[in-house]
Amino acid sequence: MIKTRLSKRLGLKHPVIQAPMAMAAGGKLASAVSQAGGLGMIGGAYCDPEWIESQFEVAGNSDIGCGFITWALAKNPALLTRTLERKPKAIFLSFADPEPFVKEIKAAGSLFICQVQSLKHAEHAVDCGADIIVAQGTEAGGHGAVRSTTVLVPEIADMLVKKSPATLLCAAGGIGDGRGLAASLMLGADGAVVGSRFWASHEALVHQGILNASLAATGDETIRTNVVDIIRKLDWPSGYSCRVLNNTFTKNWHDDHTGLRKNLEAEIENWTQALGKGDADNASAIVGEATGLFNDIKPAADLLEDMISHAEKLLRQAPELVLT
Repeated sequence: MIKTRLSKRLGLKHPVIQAPMAMAAGGKLASAVSQAGGLGMIGGAYCDPEWIESQFEVAGNSDIGCGFITWALAKNPALLTRTLERKPKAIFLSFADPEPFVKEIKAAGSLFICQVQSLKHAEHAVDCGADIIVAQGTEAGGHGAVRSTTVLVPEIADMLVKKSPATLLCAAGGIGDGRGLAASLMLGADGAVVGSRFWASHEALVHQGILNASLAATGDETIRTNVVDIIRKLDWPSGYSCRVLNNTFTKNWHDDHTGLRKNLEAEIENWTQALGKGDADNASAIVGEATGLFNDIKPAADLLEDMISHAEKLLRQAPELVLT
C-alpha cells in the first residue's frame, strides 16, 4: 500500500485522482474509481447542467468530485451552486482564473483542486486557497499548455515548500502506469491525476472504434492542435491546445485554420457523424501520449490496482539502486 499526504487527507486507499475528462468521465467511471480506492471525478467540462445531473444520478452515493473548465463555468456560475448541492468531495477547476469560485466551494465543504500549467499559475492558485494543485504537463491528453510534467512538478513542489507547505501537489500528464505514479512521487508530488489510462476503461464514455484506434497507437501518433476546438466552435483562450490522435482530419486542417473555417459547416457535419460512428480517422480521439503505454481495456478498478501494484514494486526496488 502507498500512503501519501494526499491519500491520508482525502481518506483514500490510493493516491490517485481520476481526471475529469470531458465527454468521457461520467458517473459510472467516477464511481468505479472511488469505489476502488481513488477519487473519481465527473467531467463537467463545458457545463451542461442536465448531463451533469444525470451523471451524479448514475454515480449514486459514491464519494466523488466534479471538474469544470473554468472559463466555461464563468459563463454559467449558477451551475457551481447546483453542483455543490450534490455534496461533491472536491471541485476541480482548470484553464482560467479560479478566484471567483473559491469562496463558494470552501463554504460548501468541498475541497478545491486547481489544475495549473505553469509556475505562475501555481502561485496564483496558492493565493486563491487551493487545497490541491495539479501540475499538468503537455504530455496530457486534451487541453494543456507548453510545460512538461517532469520539470514542472518539481519546480512547483519547491515553490510550495517555501510558500505553502500544507498545499498538496499532484502530477498530471503522461502518467499511464505504475512507473508514472512512482516517478510522480519522486518528483515531489503527493499523488497523480490520471486521465488517458482511465479513458481506456470499460466505464468510460468512449466509442469502441475510437478506443481501438488509441490502443493501436503510440505516443508518437498524437499531436497538439487547435482544430478540434474550431470544429466544435469552442472559443478557447490563447496559449492552450488539445492533444489528440493525429488522423486524416488533423492532417487536412492542422496547418490550415483559414481553410477549415471556410468549410466549417460541412466539416462539422462530417466530424460529428464520424464521432458518432467511432470513425477515428475523421473524428478526434482525445488522448495523451500515455496511449503508447497500454493496449487493452479493463475495468477501472483493475487499472487502478495494476498501477498501484506496479508502483509499489518499483518503489520497493529503489533502495537497491543506491550503493553504500
